[in-house]
Amino acid sequence: MDVSQYLEIFIDETKEHLQNLNEQLLILESEPENENTINEIFRAAHSLKGMAGTMGYKRMQKLTHNMENVFSEIRNGKMKVKSELVDVLFRGLDALESYLENIQASADEGTEDNDSIIVDLNNILEEGLGQSMDSPKEEQKEAIEKKPESAGSEDFMKYKKIVLQEHEIHAISKAQEEENVFGITVYIQESCILKAARAFLVFKALEELGDVVVSNPSVQDIEDERFELDFSVVLLTKESMEKVKASILNVSEIKDAAIGYFESTQLKETENSIENAMNEVAATAAATAVKPSNVKETTNGQPQKKTATKPVVNRSVRVDIEKLDVLMNLVSELIIAKNGLVSIGSNEDTSKDSAAFNEQIEYLERVTTNLHESVMKVRMMPIETVVNKFPRMIRDLSKKLDKKMELYMTGEETELDRTVIDEIGDPLQHLIRNAADHGLESNEERIRLGKPEVGSIFLDAYQDGNNVVIEVRDNGGGINVERVRQKAIDKGTITSEQADSMTQKDIIDLLFLPSFSTAEQISDVSGRGVGLDVVKTNIEKLGGDIECKTVLGEGSSFVIRLPLTLAIIQALMVELGDEKYAIPLGSIQTIEDVPCSEIEYVQTKEVINLRGSVIPLIRLDEVLDVEPREEVPESLTVVIVSKGEKLAGLVVDNLIGQLEIVIKSIGKYINNNKVISGAAILGDGEVALIIDANTLV
Repeated sequence: MDVSQYLEIFIDETKEHLQNLNEQLLILESEPENENTINEIFRAAHSLKGMAGTMGYKRMQKLTHNMENVFSEIRNGKMKVKSELVDVLFRGLDALESYLENIQASADEGTEDNDSIIVDLNNILEEGLGQSMDSPKEEQKEAIEKKPESAGSEDFMKYKKIVLQEHEIHAISKAQEEENVFGITVYIQESCILKAARAFLVFKALEELGDVVVSNPSVQDIEDERFELDFSVVLLTKESMEKVKASILNVSEIKDAAIGYFESTQLKETENSIENAMNEVAATAAATAVKPSNVKETTNGQPQKKTATKPVVNRSVRVDIEKLDVLMNLVSELIIAKNGLVSIGSNEDTSKDSAAFNEQIEYLERVTTNLHESVMKVRMMPIETVVNKFPRMIRDLSKKLDKKMELYMTGEETELDRTVIDEIGDPLQHLIRNAADHGLESNEERIRLGKPEVGSIFLDAYQDGNNVVIEVRDNGGGINVERVRQKAIDKGTITSEQADSMTQKDIIDLLFLPSFSTAEQISDVSGRGVGLDVVKTNIEKLGGDIECKTVLGEGSSFVIRLPLTLAIIQALMVELGDEKYAIPLGSIQTIEDVPCSEIEYVQTKEVINLRGSVIPLIRLDEVLDVEPREEVPESLTVVIVSKGEKLAGLVVDNLIGQLEIVIKSIGKYINNNKVISGAAILGDGEVALIIDANTLV
């Protein structure tokens, strides 16, 4: 079955259902009697089961089916929610997420059956109901046996007349010598929403038992849901009628199945009706539902070749249709602007060309700016998609570390570029794990210090200008700066002389060095020294920065600043010698003209005193190895840039002006010590390098 075209939709919707289950189970753990939560979990498990079954993921379907069974009894009031059940359900969610990861990587759910989880669920269900778990199966078996005997082939043919082609008649006649030929009519429940999906599952079940020769309505009509609540097939199989019927009834939302032997006399009748029936066959559009492609459709007597396609899973963004309407309107205006420029170019009267040309250029500039903003909005996603998995993580850490803790989040609706969203999850996870392990004290220690026994971790996100700020803080013990200083000296990271001249912030920054950790013991949570340096590296790759603030005994705060988008930015174009460079406007505070006489020195480094603030000077021509000017100017043009609370002055030769630029990667082959974050192509085709002010401050 080729279901690759639905794989992306399946993955996106499965992620949503799993996240919903995570959130609802956390609520259920604290509110075991919450009926709305119980109903929501049942619905999510039921949806997951149906989706997994439709895609053919049996293990995923089996696990969610067992979870659904438990909540079905809870909904009916036959059993209560206990902590043991919640633990098993979380294990089940972890298994489902593992299946999903395998599906994303290879379109296959893997080979792990997770039978232990299913056994534990069944044991809890048996204990809750006070009866054997075999009883539902026995009841189902008894119900099947109590159904009326299979309808004869007359009923089958009478209900839905199947018109056979000559080669199909020949194939069935020949197969009757060695196999059973069954005529089957399948009835779907009236409450079923996805008829085509249920039909697909029936076809899939039948194909495991034999070959489906023909169906009525046609395969195309079934996949397009152009049929009522029943359809008929002819099946060639060596299996018994009872086994075939049981296999059909095992599919959810199937009401009944009439099955009988397809007799040769009916083939004769069908032969006589072929000519008339051919007029009833209609050509239909391409498949829009799951196609049971293993059905042996034929053309001119020859089996159609099946082509196997490898599923390709792409990253996607769900977009509000109103945003797409805005984009469409802007593209229309872009075409109008283009037509205006073409008209000017073909106009023989050149007297008014200059004014008209400038007017069209201004119009084009407005449209492209609006288009950029609209595309940015389309690419934006709420940070909620990243942080909503953290409450579950805190629950698990609380049990693993034996610490009572709560996570408080604000600003989940804050939006970030999709590219940033994809990369920011791991750094935030590192910071929260560090806060839980290193930051918060043990329960006993907090009580001894007079603090609330339950520690608090806060995750706040908000927009600040062209940046998004994310803060991860805790009310734990804070960072012992003296301990960090001594650890750095013991490891040989710094000397005692260097330590004496370092500020508290300089010492805290040592925590971001590779392999630096103050943990006395290594655990599977933290302590290996691979956390904060990874965080810093990943955030700087995104054009952001991170800083740490701490108060001993009160807690620590890690502040991350990230750009809203990574594709198009506003920049200040400057000159250094004969070369042009771009400095992102988001980093710039002010531009100053500083007389050379006001330059002072602190520890042999150039600084200026700007309105009471001492700001270090960075001569970009020296950093970038640009040929300096021959004449020494009387004053310097200084671009004041910021990184958090830090300021620095970048000395440039000339200012060109503000420009909207598209960031282009310069590849991995140019070693620029991270000073250059990319390049931009200017209007005249010249390339300007983009300076990363964060690495200079």
